[in-house]
Amino acid sequence: MPKANFKKAKIHYSDSGKGPAVVLIHGFLENSTMWKRFVSDFSQRNRVILIDLPGHGKSECFGYTHTMEEMAGCVEAVLKQLKIRKVKLVGHSLGGYVALAFADLFPDKTKGICLFFSTTRADSPQKKKDRTRAINVVKENHKSFIRVAFPMLFRSKFRKLKKKEIKTAKLKALQTSKQGIIASLEGMKKRPSREILLKFPPYPIHIISGERDPIISVKTMQQQMTRSENVTGVVLKEPGHMGHIEAPEECLRELQFFLKK
Repeated sequence: MPKANFKKAKIHYSDSGKGPAVVLIHGFLENSTMWKRFVSDFSQRNRVILIDLPGHGKSECFGYTHTMEEMAGCVEAVLKQLKIRKVKLVGHSLGGYVALAFADLFPDKTKGICLFFSTTRADSPQKKKDRTRAINVVKENHKSFIRVAFPMLFRSKFRKLKKKEIKTAKLKALQTSKQGIIASLEGMKKRPSREILLKFPPYPIHIISGERDPIISVKTMQQQMTRSENVTGVVLKEPGHMGHIEAPEECLRELQFFLKK
């Protein structure tokens, strides 16, 4: 994978296909390989940029906390190296927070955002406490944290139906460094609300959520889908938080819809 530099850290990425550029940003405890099943389809009509966020995949850490704004800076560093001026962004969970931060910091470079099982809202006080507890667990044994926490992102029925796929994804999650996990948890805990971006966005925003998502309530997502004429959304009935594994065909269809807007 080629790499760009951000705060003296090497940020790894891939670049394939031709056409309007789209950046696919993975979620917490994932890396750019989560998009593997979608790339061949997207790259037929789009230039597809995959990025390993700092502390994930092959990318390096650069601090104790990786804020959403700093991660957005990593995305901008890659685009600058590739001489890409404007992009659409698709972000899964943590990746959605990064996409929103990018749009906030670089509005002239943003052509659209897809929140893929993600939200514009900041952490609630209880969620911040949960992240602090998680950080303490990670400090003790980050691999045990991953083994327990990662399967809980899936709807219970898919833990059996998609056992092989979940095992593969968990093995990749286990490659995430302890510092990468802590830095991301600290960054997510401190992120601001970006609901204001839903009011009158000058570009399309598409929200894809799961009815059985254990992380983000479907009620929250439905409220966000009605904020503006330029905001569209769908609630998929089957998946939990990991739709790209639980319901890949439905997710592919919705992502194609966004890219064609």
